[in-house]
Amino acid sequence: MTACAPRDLTALFDPRSVAIIGASNDETKYGNWLSVQALRMPGTRTLHLVNRRGEPVLGRQTVKALTDVAEPVDLVAVAVPAAGFEEAVKDALAAGAKAIVGVTAGFAELGAEGRALQERIVKRVRDAGALLLGPNCLGVLDSTTELYLASNPMPTGRVALLSQSGNMALELSGFLAARGHGFSRFVSLGNQADLGVADVIRSCTRHQGTDVITVYCEDFGDGRAFVAAAAEAAAAGKPVLLLTVGGSEASIRGAQSHTGALTSDSAVIAAACRAAGIRRVHSPRELADAAAALLSFGSTGVRRVGVVADGGGHAGVGSDIVEAAGLSVPEFDASVSDALRALLPPSAAVTNPVDLAGAGEQDITSFARVLETTLSNEHLDAVLITGYFGGYGGYGDALAAREIETAHEMARIAREHGKPVVVHTMHHSSEGARVLAESGLPVFAAVEDAARTLAIFGDGKTPPALPTLAETAEHAAASDSYWEARELFRAAGLSFPGAALIESADAAAAAAEDIGYPVVLKAMGLLHKSDSGGVALGLADEDQLRAAVQDMQQRLNPPGFCVEAMADLRDGVELIVGVQSDPRFGPVAMVGLGGIFTEVLKDVAFALAPVDHATARDMLDGLRAAALLRGVRGRPPVDLGAAAAAIAAVTSVAAHHPEITELEVNPLLGTPAGALGLDARIVLAP
Repeated sequence: MTACAPRDLTALFDPRSVAIIGASNDETKYGNWLSVQALRMPGTRTLHLVNRRGEPVLGRQTVKALTDVAEPVDLVAVAVPAAGFEEAVKDALAAGAKAIVGVTAGFAELGAEGRALQERIVKRVRDAGALLLGPNCLGVLDSTTELYLASNPMPTGRVALLSQSGNMALELSGFLAARGHGFSRFVSLGNQADLGVADVIRSCTRHQGTDVITVYCEDFGDGRAFVAAAAEAAAAGKPVLLLTVGGSEASIRGAQSHTGALTSDSAVIAAACRAAGIRRVHSPRELADAAAALLSFGSTGVRRVGVVADGGGHAGVGSDIVEAAGLSVPEFDASVSDALRALLPPSAAVTNPVDLAGAGEQDITSFARVLETTLSNEHLDAVLITGYFGGYGGYGDALAAREIETAHEMARIAREHGKPVVVHTMHHSSEGARVLAESGLPVFAAVEDAARTLAIFGDGKTPPALPTLAETAEHAAASDSYWEARELFRAAGLSFPGAALIESADAAAAAAEDIGYPVVLKAMGLLHKSDSGGVALGLADEDQLRAAVQDMQQRLNPPGFCVEAMADLRDGVELIVGVQSDPRFGPVAMVGLGGIFTEVLKDVAFALAPVDHATARDMLDGLRAAALLRGVRGRPPVDLGAAAAAIAAVTSVAAHHPEITELEVNPLLGTPAGALGLDARIVLAP
């Protein structure tokens, strides 16, 4: 895990003085947009507008160069053409700048030459003890310090947004404003040449004005640093919401193992999110919905949901959608159902989901009483209200007034219990719905949006301790030969059948005599031995063994052979455990059903490596084939503790050997008596 001291970003978020190099009256230029927003800042902060012609900008006097400013300047925004950017940075540093916002584009995003220029500028900034945001960004905003140095105005609130996309940030701004929320901080990350997303998350974690941290990121840079920073935020009670690309299941290119072929960008990001307690969303609207819900109810866990509807159709559909989102709709205890039965007509459903069966029309306040009873159930974590609420007021003024009163009462009940309550209504624009929304109960026009928002809360479990990586290899360099890979895993604690490395049929016969028949013969020097016909199983005697050696010598001419004891497969389950090195997040572990079914069934789970025993158990329990491991139809259960220990041992090899890009044990045989490696593969980095 990358560890580093948090950087001091005071000059970026709360500078005493600010300058804009490239200030302009031209409304098509960033220098104009930044200046318009900067002029909104209070007079307690000095603002210098730098215009190379020295003409007034927006009615404000300017200077031709930053060198004309007598006082030191803490924060400098640079919005000049790329050809003048490096010189502008020199001027900013000479003026004492501790932070620079690079709005200018045209660097690493254009190729090698632009990257070299960008790296040279970053070195200059760091050597001066300053920091650089961007380049190629829209600026920075901190509503708590009244710093407005971004291209657009944004609503104020308790949400920090860190975004690599300007337009995505502006769209989210609109969604949040529509929900009555806004930004404590907005940071346009740009190219992350110096300041990265992890640096800014750490600063927002310590920021008293921020309650929720939202991130749109395409390049995580040092992925392990990002995970560590997000985990720190979650531990501090500031949930991190992530919107990113990479959701396709395209396999990592050039993979040479099953593990590599099955590991996608999406799987890696999901593993990183689980490790850090990050809540992942899939659209700007979902991001805004989730942020609003977390602001209302905090980081509580949600798994068991009560569904309250005013019609059988909404009750059934709502329940299905909640469960499709990975949550449960458990049957109520008899005491809860009895309490609900006393409130509702005889035709009402009271076991979960709840169908008011016309009670809303007869007495609109029944919604509040049902909500109170449902939230009082200690076996529920949240409630979804779905259907018609908000539309009853259309039947008359008296009912409209009672509906609004009931909405206020429902909001009070939800606040009192502290459990998430979300509302789906076909009348989401009504006065009753508005009262609920303004009181902090998220209101949705689509029930699936409401269910996804509940799923964002997660199960409330604390993620395991983040895996750590060795800074350098702690052991001798790994080899990609089967025998040495096998011995490396054995040294890490994984058991293998008895075996011997041999070169001839005579040596094979002698080794098998010591090991005991039946045996397995494996040809060395082949990455995919089975696919090449380099494995012979169940050789029962010397004649069969000698024939197999002769056959492989003629077909494959391998440098040698391995003779191994044949494992008893009858009560075992074949698993695969592997690690793929991701360029952003480092080693990623995969566990799944192994043997010949690995790529057919693709029943796999992922986690950042190395994994500990508890995480390995969670990965096994999360497989669709987990029932096989626990014993089914007369088969004895696998020793899950031994299987988890074996998984932890395999993934520890990757942590200690950065020269390995892929590794796997396939199959790993889980049995009632333990776990046994039956094949091993290592792929070294080029």
